[in-house]
Amino acid sequence: MWRFFRKVQQQRNRDLDALRQDIDTDVHIKSAADLLQSLQVDSERGLSTIVARNRLRDQGPNALTPPKKTLEIQKILHRFCGGFSLLIWVGASLCFGNYFLELNTYGEASEDHLWIGLVLIVLIMITGVFSYYQDTKSSRIMESFQQMIPQCAKVLRDSERKELLATELVVGDIVLLETGDQVPADIRILECQGLKVDNASITGESISLIRMANIPQTGSVIQAKNMVFFSTNVVEGSGKGVVVACGDHTVMGRVVKLTSRLPTRPTPLSKEIHRFIKLVSCWAIFLGVSFFTMSIAMGHDWIDSVLFLIGIIVANVPEGIVATMTVSLTLTAKRMASKNCLVKNLEAVETLGCTAVICSDKTGTLTQNKMTVRHVWYNGQLCEVMSSDTWRKYINDPGFKNLARVASLCNRAEWAPILKDEPLPPLNKRKILGDASDAALLRCMEILVKGGTDSFRKNYVKILEIPFNSTDKFQANIHLFRSKYLISFKGAPERVLERCSTVAFGNETKDLNEEIRSAYTESCYILANNGERVLGFADLELSTKAFPVGYHFEADPPNFPLENLRLIGLIAMMDPPRPAVPDAVYKCRCAGIKVIMVTGDHPDTAKAIAKYVGIITDHDDYNNANSNRKQDIVVTGTQLRDLLPEQLDQLIRQHQEIVFARTSPVQKLQIVESCQRLHLITAVTGDGVNDSPALKKADIGIAMGITGSDVSKQVADLILLDDNFASIVTGIEEGRRIFDNLKSSIAYTLASNVPEITPFLAFIVLGIPLPVGVICILCIDLGTDMWPAIALAYEKSESDIMLRKPRIPQSDHLVSRKLIFMAYGQIGVIEACAGFFTYFVVMAEHGFLPKRLLGLRSMWDSSVVNDLEDSFGQEWTYQQRKVLEYTCHTAFFVSIVIAQVADAMVCKTRRNSLLRQGMGNWVLNLGLLLEIVLACVVCYAPYMDRILKTYSLKPEWWLLGVPYAIIILIYEELRKWWIRRHPGGWWDKETSY
Repeated sequence: MWRFFRKVQQQRNRDLDALRQDIDTDVHIKSAADLLQSLQVDSERGLSTIVARNRLRDQGPNALTPPKKTLEIQKILHRFCGGFSLLIWVGASLCFGNYFLELNTYGEASEDHLWIGLVLIVLIMITGVFSYYQDTKSSRIMESFQQMIPQCAKVLRDSERKELLATELVVGDIVLLETGDQVPADIRILECQGLKVDNASITGESISLIRMANIPQTGSVIQAKNMVFFSTNVVEGSGKGVVVACGDHTVMGRVVKLTSRLPTRPTPLSKEIHRFIKLVSCWAIFLGVSFFTMSIAMGHDWIDSVLFLIGIIVANVPEGIVATMTVSLTLTAKRMASKNCLVKNLEAVETLGCTAVICSDKTGTLTQNKMTVRHVWYNGQLCEVMSSDTWRKYINDPGFKNLARVASLCNRAEWAPILKDEPLPPLNKRKILGDASDAALLRCMEILVKGGTDSFRKNYVKILEIPFNSTDKFQANIHLFRSKYLISFKGAPERVLERCSTVAFGNETKDLNEEIRSAYTESCYILANNGERVLGFADLELSTKAFPVGYHFEADPPNFPLENLRLIGLIAMMDPPRPAVPDAVYKCRCAGIKVIMVTGDHPDTAKAIAKYVGIITDHDDYNNANSNRKQDIVVTGTQLRDLLPEQLDQLIRQHQEIVFARTSPVQKLQIVESCQRLHLITAVTGDGVNDSPALKKADIGIAMGITGSDVSKQVADLILLDDNFASIVTGIEEGRRIFDNLKSSIAYTLASNVPEITPFLAFIVLGIPLPVGVICILCIDLGTDMWPAIALAYEKSESDIMLRKPRIPQSDHLVSRKLIFMAYGQIGVIEACAGFFTYFVVMAEHGFLPKRLLGLRSMWDSSVVNDLEDSFGQEWTYQQRKVLEYTCHTAFFVSIVIAQVADAMVCKTRRNSLLRQGMGNWVLNLGLLLEIVLACVVCYAPYMDRILKTYSLKPEWWLLGVPYAIIILIYEELRKWWIRRHPGGWWDKETSY
């Protein structure tokens, strides 16, 4: 049986490893004739209906296979029985066991343990429902993938053009593509006319890519120009191609399968919770068994010893921590949401805080995802475009008017139509239909030109257009203006320059000399090196004699001159970085966090943006992936494909500043896995479907709220509502803050365990009447301690929080040895002393001196003894003794509350003085006040003697715990002062948690 399951798991691992590899195919390399022959199809006739039907039967439908869904009942059980809840269930079961064991043995039993068990179950139900409601991490990933599937496809079948459901496509089908179509499968292009596609769902870069036919490609199939892929969009032109992959076998299908099959790593916080449960369980069992053995050795009845063992274990269960952690994480999640970080998984709040590496996408995260004109060159000068205000002085410049005219005319972008009832949006938010570069030119000219682009387009009527293509790298238009024809020309700077013989200078036209050529070329180099996309512009007025009105222009071949043009200038544009990103990257560097750019964009563009935002700090040129430099590196997808996993690990380990460019979705996943192999907590940003495998595999996946796809949002743990990288840094600070505050809450909570446990130990070992009862303990754990423990989540972070190195989960634990030593071995001991001091004082005031109490337990608890003498010979009935005992319980409870007030104050900081930190956390201040009020209610409210068995105290008894509270404050201030004075010393190493 085990061998069978092992084989199944091994096969799953092999399948997953296969999906992790880059696609190994030659469909983009073969010639069109060889490919069609191998697929047994004629490009003019298509498949026959019979062949298509047989292939559909053998291959299955062109659809994505849905994965198994997690049942809601499984999620509910996880919330109600997982993590700390399991420990509370054990505690509740032991309480019931204690009650029924005592009832069956003695015929009667105290209802204390019964009520505690019921209260713990109610606590589990409340926190379970709350966390299930809050935890919105979706399991409906496939539903978003299914929304991407094209509904219909135009194909050739039996020599006829037919429109079929996309699910009926098979390998070998001849598909016809037109503008606006969604590509229904992975297709090799056979014929095309000006075909452009948007591969954002594959590469993450929303730019129009030119496709070409019958040109065998080398390298990765994703970068091949003769391929279009399932779920991408045709933005321009038309084409015909043959289906080479369907459904799960497409590039996107592999991404889907990889995403759904990737195992989810447990969060660092969940690991810490499991570790804490083990620590508490082992400690409780050790104490229980030890004192059970001691009890037996001292001659106590085994039933009493078993009851004692159960009581010790229950007393060690921190009942309030479940609610404290859930509420604290929820409060932090709400605080992060107000700062544009929407947390889907509560545990991800803390994970973000221990992030060591951020693998960030470029477009839309580091940049604004809005192509913008940055520089222009005209009249022989390079100028920066900052705003319309800066440019007002240039609007009337003839040289700029010439440039604006060509940029407006030689432009295919159009303003999107606005519905009649819709208000006109601001210019910078109006939607534009067309290529990103043309859209940037259109928007810029609309702002800078008086009368807008329409003033040019209305006066210059377009007669003919030669669209841009990747071979010629230019676009040319013919326009009619006042009985004259004008050529507007735009293209790659070098192609424009080689076709020009003159240059425009203001209202003059001069010969194009070497000086102007050098200035033009140098400006192109500067702008391109800055990561900007540069376009050249030229024009030419045609003579009315050679080209009279009504002349018939032809584009192929052109029957008009495309040489001896007049050079107008250059326009450079880029997707500008977000203003807040450089400062955010600097903060990451100070916090010891490595920021890695992972993008599908060109290496030069990626490098320029990386320099601008500070990911790369050295402005020298960089070597390739084989570089031995250990500071910075730019690695392309092609170079990454040649690296072994060990080599990739070494590269990430050695280099502090890394940019990965031209990467595929699988390669992004490989980068994440490499970081995780190095035991680095890795955060990944992404917005496209292509990012979903890496988002799911990462320790924390971060999706974009504005530009992100539904798929990326559903697999992610956190959503950036403003798509801004700077919000991640805010989230990291909040994550570190909540980890510190959770530590403080746990230290605060655990400290009261010592005065809760030691009374039971004294009860057995010393034989004294029980100093504090289980009901009072429950009042502390689920009453007075709860609000301050939660309020510590509101504590402001210490000044050095973003100057520390990231937390190492393998060694820096939520509940460390040092924290336990502080809570149990120091603060807890002082609190226990406060409780016992109060107990003995109250007993002494009623005639029972400490010496008389030793060994008195059996007689004290015997209901038949009604003449027990105190230290002064006064007799006490059983009922009188119990009233005194419950009064002592109440006094012991109050002394712990007083000491816990001081404990909450010192737990505010790790190293800072309380005087420096201040008492500005008014939620905690209110919590401390509420703690005292609750203690007063427990003491003085009517009927509490019947409900909780607590009794009123003399006012002076409240003061008995105050000296110990002062001791805690002074001790902690001295300890932290010594640590600040002697960093790295014994006190720092052993007590600074």
